[in-house]
Amino acid sequence: MRAAVTRGGELVVGVVDDPSAGSGHVVVRSLAAGICGSDLHALADFAHFTGLMDRIGVPALDPSLDTVFGHEFCAEVVEHGPDTAKTLPVGTRVCSVPVVIGSSGVEQIGYSNRFPGALAEHMVLQEMLLLPVPESLETNVAALTEPLAVGEHAVGLSGLLPGQPCLVVGCGPVGLAVIAALRARGHGPVLAADFSPARRQLAEAFGADDVLDPAVGSPHDRWSDLGVPATIMERAAASMFGGETKDPVIFEAVGVPGMLQSLIADAPPRSRIVVVGVCMHEDSIEPFMAVTKEIEFRFSFGYTPAEFAATLDRLGSGVPGADLLVTSSVDLGGAPGAFETLRTPGDHGKILVKP
Repeated sequence: MRAAVTRGGELVVGVVDDPSAGSGHVVVRSLAAGICGSDLHALADFAHFTGLMDRIGVPALDPSLDTVFGHEFCAEVVEHGPDTAKTLPVGTRVCSVPVVIGSSGVEQIGYSNRFPGALAEHMVLQEMLLLPVPESLETNVAALTEPLAVGEHAVGLSGLLPGQPCLVVGCGPVGLAVIAALRARGHGPVLAADFSPARRQLAEAFGADDVLDPAVGSPHDRWSDLGVPATIMERAAASMFGGETKDPVIFEAVGVPGMLQSLIADAPPRSRIVVVGVCMHEDSIEPFMAVTKEIEFRFSFGYTPAEFAATLDRLGSGVPGADLLVTSSVDLGGAPGAFETLRTPGDHGKILVKP
């Protein structure tokens, strides 16, 4: 079958073996696949990426072997393997948590030498994890289930209370996923900040109450208007004189070195910072500043199967702005160019590959 393959440190379109279904597996045809920021990081420095995966206990990839990315997808059932219940008939559109059980245990689809991801014509999924896509839901939007589930998990992990003000820093796909989950749970006010005008428009479409351009003014200048003391001294004064104060929650959805320290320096005292942007490089912070301001960090990654299913259900009911997140689509031949475009995303949201 044809696939966009990571081979020799480059993404090329070539031919790989057709996948075969093992026990409990289903062969599916990839209908639409998203390109994740983790895919971009991996392709840019595959040896560094595989080293990180090994250190956190994920089965290591062999960089010398073919790897087919693609863990965000919507697919169609083609064939049932042995020991399957065949609950979903051939032709059913499905989404799935991107893991599969093979002879070596649990492996992540798209980051495995043995199980190709959705940047290929076909792939193998675990039958027990398949979720049927609602008939009314467009394939392109269904393919957003995985990245939007990341936001669902981050908001659940945040411990955000009703009426507690929050800020989403970075309005790329991850930040937009957070905004979608915040609005679905009725949280607010929701502030959002991004340098890109197009991404700020997407944040508005997803339901952010106020969308700010950091080039014009710091989003942290808004905290006092929301009942959040901006400095240690403001908080101390409010405490002494019985003033009501609120503790903000900030979602970091940029994932580049320097962001954590920037937030420590600029965030109000007693901020809770939920780190959902994936930075794969070493970073440094000034702990004294975080300690004196009593900054709390929570690091968020992935989602549970229940959160994944809830996200698909929510998409089926309608998520404002979700259809606008897909800004372009290409066939397999266009996958290498799409990766190159997303290195400097500019106005792009998601580019889908349609094998």
